Amino acid sequence: MISAIFDVRPLHRKAVLASVDVVGAVKANDLRRPTPCAGWSLADLLAHMTVQHHGFAAAARGAGAESAVWEAANVADAVAADPVGTYAAAAANVLDAFADDRVLDAAFALPEFGPGATFPGALAIGFHFVDYVVHGWDVARAIDAPFELPANVVAAALPLALAVPDGDYRTIAGAPFAPAVPTHDAATDFDHILSQLGRSPHWVPPTG
Repeated sequence: MISAIFDVRPLHRKAVLASVDVVGAVKANDLRRPTPCAGWSLADLLAHMTVQHHGFAAAARGAGAESAVWEAANVADAVAADPVGTYAAAAANVLDAFADDRVLDAAFALPEFGPGATFPGALAIGFHFVDYVVHGWDVARAIDAPFELPANVVAAALPLALAVPDGDYRTIAGAPFAPAVPTHDAATDFDHILSQLGRSPHWVPPTG
């Protein structure tokens, strides 16, 4: 289990805004591109990222138990029509929801972890932070764009990522992460984050 020991929101904001920047380079004809998330096109990934912003925003406001706020199908058409604007609006929604200091102690309902699952706000924001550190990279790789995060963002995300347990559960359909990938001696801290969360830092789109 990830342990949130400090207020990660300033660094979380940087990660989310970096994802907004890279999504801003997405064109309509990019949406069919493959991504590092196995089986997901870029359209699938952006729908997931968009709805997760709305879901976590709802959780911060006490409405996370409502299943509809987590269903990617509910945003897929909007993402297809306007990926950049739709994603930017969702990111603004979650950043606004997280801005109130009361969210750190609030109970976030996160039904994707199981029926009735709730977590302290500070911990839930840590989950979201790690996701968007890697999802920004996922989008960048899909469109072959650069993606860099400030060193303090990477440093804060590394122990949170390393605390995510590996194991057979990651092979189950719908698991949030693929099994961890081995690293090499020259791996950077960001490489270690990606590898721990089931991504090869050297991923390239499949050919053919």
